[in-house]
Amino acid sequence: MATASGTLTTARGYAATIVRVVTIVFAVALLLGAAFVAFGDVINRDNMIVSFILDLAGAVDGPFSREDGVFSFDGEGLTAVTNWGLAAVVWLVIGRILTGLLER
Repeated sequence: MATASGTLTTARGYAATIVRVVTIVFAVALLLGAAFVAFGDVINRDNMIVSFILDLAGAVDGPFSREDGVFSFDGEGLTAVTNWGLAAVVWLVIGRILTGLLER
């Protein structure tokens, strides 16, 4: 028979895994989106997968938007790489902190 503390530990482990996967997916979407914007001349933005990744990155970028984010440069690619790269790092840090709290 499972104990209450064992069940809670298992549930917290599952929650930590979900948080880890979600934050990694967000970070990867941001990095791929930044690469797609940087290499915009050779990327087909009408492609369904590219469009989905750009939309997801735009939805999770927070204050690090490629249009009006923390940093602004002359080129759209450099602005996207800088802002979305920073947002990806922030998501990875948030994920690490939350999983650390859940796994205690």
